[in-house]
Amino acid sequence: MPSADHTATASVGEEREEHGQPRPEEEYAPSRPTAAERARTLVEGNASAVLVIPGLDLAEQHLMMPTARVVEAAGDVLLRFPPDSPAVRAATHAADGGLTAVLEITDVAPVAVPHRIRGRAWVAGWLTRARDREQPGWLRLETGEGSVDDLWGAEHVEPDDFAAARPDPLAAHEAELLQHLAAAHDDQLAWLCALVDDGTGHCPAADGAVPLALDRYGLRVRFTGGGGGFDARFEFPAPVEGVDELRRSMHALFDAAREARQDRRDA
Repeated sequence: MPSADHTATASVGEEREEHGQPRPEEEYAPSRPTAAERARTLVEGNASAVLVIPGLDLAEQHLMMPTARVVEAAGDVLLRFPPDSPAVRAATHAADGGLTAVLEITDVAPVAVPHRIRGRAWVAGWLTRARDREQPGWLRLETGEGSVDDLWGAEHVEPDDFAAARPDPLAAHEAELLQHLAAAHDDQLAWLCALVDDGTGHCPAADGAVPLALDRYGLRVRFTGGGGGFDARFEFPAPVEGVDELRRSMHALFDAAREARQDRRDA
């Protein structure tokens, strides 16, 4: 049966980290993406990004947001800006060693849920023009260090680990999948609460369930109720590598939840 990482000890309005998300209990160690994989997924995904360069603090933020991001095999991050952007001008006139810069990523849940910021990632390094790119506006951020602070916790990321990591295979489809689950499978999502054991034999929150995050290892759902709410994570039997495998794992998850729900009714 799929397992649940249940964080009922922190309701939606109780003590939280900076971006407002409940965290998994420390003693629980589920199958999970590494910090480097989570950072790589955010950098290569659709999360919003802004480049911070010392001395350009007064630049309008939208001018410092890259229009494209690519991670090379060695772990360098290629960023594309309009050719006349402040970032391109600064890198063009910088010394040979480049500028220090930080790429900041903010991950926002693609579904309507309180505290929608799911996490942040930072990649710091040295910024130069990407001279091997034919199109104008490309810059290279040579990765010096990274970090991620998300639903799993805050962790440091070494450059070699970042270069070796791969993004989550579901990341490109996550927003669409979560929106589909929220719109078309709200009843089945509510069933999942039957897999959460609060020690009473009853679902601790029955008012609503919103799919919050999805990766190849499992699904995280935010449950709400009259007394507050909590997050629960439901692991898949095995990591999935694509939408077809995900479909089978979700069917198994909903089947297990339906059986658990029926068992509670019969008890």
